[in-house]
Amino acid sequence: MFLANFLQWLHDTQFSITMRESLYAEPIVETLHVLTLTLFLGFAVLLDLRLLGVVMRRRRMSEVLRQLNPWLIAGFVVMIVTGVLLFSGDPISFYSTAFFKVKMIMLVLAGVNVLIFNSTIGRRTAEWDLDANTPRAAKIAGIVSIVLWVAIVAAGRAIAYALPPP
Repeated sequence: MFLANFLQWLHDTQFSITMRESLYAEPIVETLHVLTLTLFLGFAVLLDLRLLGVVMRRRRMSEVLRQLNPWLIAGFVVMIVTGVLLFSGDPISFYSTAFFKVKMIMLVLAGVNVLIFNSTIGRRTAEWDLDANTPRAAKIAGIVSIVLWVAIVAAGRAIAYALPPP
């Protein structure tokens, strides 16, 4: 009941109306969302491939993390902000699709994967910093990350096809 009321309230806000009715608002925000996703995903896959020992095998893992994390964090923040803006344009329709719910579940799981990595094997990168053969737990985190992000992108793309026509 609360969720339905909140979604209706959000749908009726001036911002939501502007996002739906503006000729430019939604396409600009969606373009920023997709471009940021591309930036984020490129760096995330690069990091995951390093965890798998496929690329940058001679680079210290701590150095790779130090260089990529600012881009990953910035990209993720902009991606989330633009995603929330897109959702606010038609929250009732978005929430009604199974693909939206799947995408949200996968985003949470991706966050959990990062938290688990950072609180376990990621805390000990100094122990395996130069080792091209990263620990099994790091490889599992990399594989899980790639799989989740592919699922997130696929679900996000599928949302557009599940929405009712404008």
